[in-house]
Amino acid sequence: MADQISDSILDAVLAEDPHGRVACETMVTTGLCVVAGEISTTARPDFSRIARDAICSIGYTHGDYGIDGKTCGVIVSIDEQSPDIAMGVDKATEQRADSTDPYDEVGAGDQGMMFGYACDDTADLMPMPIWLSHKLSAKLAEVRRSGAISFLRPDAKTQVSIEYENGKPVRLDTVLISTQHNPDVSIEKDIRPALIEHVIMPCLPEQFADDKFEIFVNPTGAFVLGGPHADCGLTGRKIIVDPSGGMARHGGGAFSGKDPTKVDRSAAYAVRQIAKTVVAAGLAKRCEAQVAYAIGVARPVSILVDTFGTGVIADDELEVYVRDIFDMRPAALIERLDLRRPIFKRTAAYGHFGRTDNDGGFTWEITEPYASKLRAAAGV
Repeated sequence: MADQISDSILDAVLAEDPHGRVACETMVTTGLCVVAGEISTTARPDFSRIARDAICSIGYTHGDYGIDGKTCGVIVSIDEQSPDIAMGVDKATEQRADSTDPYDEVGAGDQGMMFGYACDDTADLMPMPIWLSHKLSAKLAEVRRSGAISFLRPDAKTQVSIEYENGKPVRLDTVLISTQHNPDVSIEKDIRPALIEHVIMPCLPEQFADDKFEIFVNPTGAFVLGGPHADCGLTGRKIIVDPSGGMARHGGGAFSGKDPTKVDRSAAYAVRQIAKTVVAAGLAKRCEAQVAYAIGVARPVSILVDTFGTGVIADDELEVYVRDIFDMRPAALIERLDLRRPIFKRTAAYGHFGRTDNDGGFTWEITEPYASKLRAAAGV
């Protein structure tokens, strides 16, 4: 919820001011939403209304749920971006040293390292456990919203355990779904069979159709109290769920609520594209791409490609081609991925990677023409 509120505010700013600077944090608890951060923009969005609309859109529209977007308290505390940060983003070190390259203009919004990962577990080149978990979560929300399962409430989590052999997923071991529900509903008589019929089986990949796997549904015995009433929520509290579900390393920076000059987000998207392109090009079965920045400097201080021994060419050779094809300066990757648009709320649930839509989002999942260029450079 907090991520979706922060990204809703980001989208509202970018819709009016594509060059707005946003670092928006949200906290939600019983009956209260707090929106804070640093925003420098010519736009004048109604932060309180945006927060309420986001809460309601998730399904929190009744006091019994612990928070009601129509009536909850909303506190807004927004400052402008620090001028000490802004001067390095507005004019990177390279331009202050008289570079005339336009891609040297925008400095990284912070220091840090970012990782992107891809593998051939699925057609979306995502690790199977997190890919299936996201599919289950999205299906769970779908059947709740449609009324196919009438007793569900908005809060829910999914988890999947997969058995691997020689680096490949071979068996579904466990599916865990914890979902908020109305009182006086039986887990064994009502919730479990409904989830198996309407959520688990429709999402089950064909390769696991004959597997005997364990199913856990609300293992504590009840999940009536949920959402921010049961657990205070903060932007960025699910940083491992957002990318690869623990299959790859993570630099520690959250995504939501950040405009694309914040490389925590934009560069993480760009290295996901690199890793996915390497695998899509047939140059590796697994790939992790890493990049690191100094605040206020356009050019990365580090770029690394690791194929974990699955590459068809040496990693150091592959890295040379990656550097030639993918310009990782913030201005360049923002342009390549077209990130100055209001496309971010949709990323804040069901994962930032391994998804596409029909509305111009998830551009970092596009692998062509880059995969063809990589193959040509590698001579394969």
